[in-house]
Amino acid sequence: MASTDVTVLIRTELPRLAGSLRKVAELILADPTAVAHTSAAELGRRTGTSQATVTRFCRAIGLDSYQHLLIELAKERGRGETSDWSNAEIGPDISPDDSLERVVNVVGHADLRAVQQTIERIDLDALERAAQATARARRIDVYGVGGSGAVALETEVRLFRIGCAVRGWNEVHAAATSAALLTPSDVAIGISHSGSTRETLEPFELAKERGATTVAITADPRSPLARAADIRLISSSAETSFRTGSIGARHSVLVLIDCLYVRVAQLSYTRASASLALTDHISPQHSAKARRNR
Repeated sequence: MASTDVTVLIRTELPRLAGSLRKVAELILADPTAVAHTSAAELGRRTGTSQATVTRFCRAIGLDSYQHLLIELAKERGRGETSDWSNAEIGPDISPDDSLERVVNVVGHADLRAVQQTIERIDLDALERAAQATARARRIDVYGVGGSGAVALETEVRLFRIGCAVRGWNEVHAAATSAALLTPSDVAIGISHSGSTRETLEPFELAKERGATTVAITADPRSPLARAADIRLISSSAETSFRTGSIGARHSVLVLIDCLYVRVAQLSYTRASASLALTDHISPQHSAKARRNR
């Protein structure tokens, strides 16, 4: 198991769990600290299921046993205690009566942890293959809607600046039209926190049919988007009260995008350097300070 919080793993698997398995998952997420000191039989009793169901739940989320779950819960708590934010118990829940200081601590802790988890679980081989394909691509499509649509456009801005022929798409008809025109010389990047967004999946699968190299960026390695991809880059979530997964996970996705962008710049150093040199003057010329000096 990668060094990712086990509660993040459970949240990722939650949509695929039903019935008694979902009851076990929800109780663990509600109070992971208490569960860490609970036997499998007791957890089964508290969820109205059984010890066998608890064991089945552990295997359903990819753990070997209930003991494995307890070990991962202990590791997660240990990582939290050694964090720079460990001067207080900080969980993901924010109540209407919480102080602004607590809001800042909860949000900051969640986002820092998501970025840390994403860095810890980066598949360097997958990142290298994605960068190699992107650096030599004739065209690059980036698909995403909603919060992921903003990230798709950010990806376009960064890669375009270093000379890549890239376009971000956040409207399904335009995205599908572009995907239909791709070739095996091209790359399609799909961005979706859940990995199940139909408006992203549709052009992504069409791009794959056209022979383009497909790169999925998602928090769910078992999602339809991940399964359809040639290359998978997995982000982590940072959910708190009032923030859905797509918003909370954006920082960790941007870390992956930054790593991809910098590696592509390295691999296409001559082109990237020339492109940056030709555009470096544009932002300074449009600053208010430059205008006053005219």
